Amino acid sequence: MSVHVKVAERLAEQEIADVLSVVEAATESDGVRPLNEHVMLHLRYGGDARARSLLLYDDDTLAGYAHVDPTDEVEGPSGELVIDPAYRQKGHGKRLLSEVLNVTGGQLRLWAHGDHAGAGALAASMGFERVRSLWQMRRSLFAPLPSFEMPSGVRLRAFVPGRDEEAWLKVNAAAFAHHPEQGAWTLEDVLRREAESWFDPAGFFLAFRGDRLVGFHWTKVHGSDEHGHEPLGEVYVVGVDPSQQGTGLGKALTVAGLRHLRSRGLAQVMLYVDEANAAAIRLYSGLGFSRWDVDVMYAATPRASEARSTTEPRQEPQPES
Repeated sequence: MSVHVKVAERLAEQEIADVLSVVEAATESDGVRPLNEHVMLHLRYGGDARARSLLLYDDDTLAGYAHVDPTDEVEGPSGELVIDPAYRQKGHGKRLLSEVLNVTGGQLRLWAHGDHAGAGALAASMGFERVRSLWQMRRSLFAPLPSFEMPSGVRLRAFVPGRDEEAWLKVNAAAFAHHPEQGAWTLEDVLRREAESWFDPAGFFLAFRGDRLVGFHWTKVHGSDEHGHEPLGEVYVVGVDPSQQGTGLGKALTVAGLRHLRSRGLAQVMLYVDEANAAAIRLYSGLGFSRWDVDVMYAATPRASEARSTTEPRQEPQPES
């Protein structure tokens, strides 16, 4: 058996198809998609030229994939990886993660979707520590929804493609100044999502005070063909200009979006929120959301370089993301 890893800036069409096949196999086996939206968009369309893809082959068959994202220059690179279920329990997870660490110089924040035991075991064996948790929360849209009223002087309208992108980017950057994963979005990031089949400007709400954009709620609908379940609404992103915080605008925008999703005939809605964001969790809990699942971030520690040099165990648990 020949196991080798290829590091690439861009993937060929067949390589992309092979990666997507591994992703689908892992999703079917684990019940959760192993790569986030950002990585999936990068696979299909390309993205930051500094990003790297790592392909692990068992003989000539793709057995694993990893993506390294260099976006956050303060916290360092982040990554996600997946091993085909048919090739787990063979040490491939540790081999692939070792190669990722070689690419990043030993610094890495690793996302694991679904908080599976195999991902935790691999992270621990490589000297990683759990540093962050991202909750997925859900609520029924059949349950009663509160009414909402915009703060005095604020009006609501739908996003207009080709007109509102630049204003939205400014407010998004201000609202998420301390969250580079969201706040660093570019016009290209927005346009890529506008080109996706799920994009619906009628579900993208903008709040204006006079002519100034001060907040937004971008909703999303996950289709059954993409995720293997009935269509599911999402509070995709809610942002409020810092000057408007404390006015009740965030809650009003959230409820406006929930009512829109219910009008689409959806039964459930989900959202993601950082476990450390107690204020947001209180807001969403008060609106009927409860925790459904957890994504976990692990970070490399000084022990990671030592773990990387050890002999690979043959029966280690493999990560699901």
